[in-house]
Amino acid sequence: MSSGHSHGQVRAGHEKLLWIALALTTSFMVAEVIGAFVTGSLALLSDAAHMLTDVAALAISLVAIHIAQRSADKKRTFGYARFEILAAAFNAVLLFLVAIYIVYEAYLRLKAPAEIQSMGMLVIAVIGLIVNLISMRLLGAASGESLNVKGAYLEVWSDMVGSIGVIIAALLIRFTGWTWVDSLVAAGIGFWVLPRTWSLLKESMNILLQGVPEGIDIEKVEATLYGIEGVKNIHDLHIWALTSGKSVMSVHLVADSASRSEQAILAEVTSLMSDKFHISHTTVQMEGSDFHDQLADDHEGMEH
Repeated sequence: MSSGHSHGQVRAGHEKLLWIALALTTSFMVAEVIGAFVTGSLALLSDAAHMLTDVAALAISLVAIHIAQRSADKKRTFGYARFEILAAAFNAVLLFLVAIYIVYEAYLRLKAPAEIQSMGMLVIAVIGLIVNLISMRLLGAASGESLNVKGAYLEVWSDMVGSIGVIIAALLIRFTGWTWVDSLVAAGIGFWVLPRTWSLLKESMNILLQGVPEGIDIEKVEATLYGIEGVKNIHDLHIWALTSGKSVMSVHLVADSASRSEQAILAEVTSLMSDKFHISHTTVQMEGSDFHDQLADDHEGMEH
């Protein structure tokens, strides 16, 4: 009960931070879109488009937190926690598409440079940087606790880099007149975002495909189980994550009940998995050494 209550408190804290970041980002996004059209800056427009994905990411993350808080039911016995991972995967795909669009637009603009008002571009980019830094500060700690929040954090983080790029472009255009720098910076933002998007998508897909969670070495888990007194063999070992920071394990243990009670073995398995590998939920099927032989005999008897 206590761990569930703690997890709920963490989510409530994440939700408050996301709401603040959403309000800041939405307000500035509107100003940046207007500024992009006034100044004629593609880099500023690409940053505004990127900020639109920030707004979408933050909104999706908030929806995901609400859905994930639903209790388990007879249809979804593990609950709805994994919805947060679906949100993270969606944010990764969205960010990838925006990055591709930015690179394409930059290519078109390089072929036909446009006139740009560098001072207006600079002022808007500086304000954008401040907004991004505030949002990053709000979401930084929580991004290490939730993949869902991490997705939103990466959106804001990459947008912060975009704002820095726009500031550099604005200064260069103002003092050199090189308007092509605007398109170059826009393309740079796009290429910089792509590998970070892939990293988030890979983490999300690992959870959705029920891969072994990062940081858990399955061979070390096996060695730990074999080191427990009374365990003769193990099979059907599965380790996966329901959501960020919530790992689950199931295993069949062949035990020597003559040397140690099954309850003592079960207690040690549960304790070790939690303490050494941070696996919060362990399901163990205890078997005697002749379990499968007896099962085969019973099966043959039923056939005859």
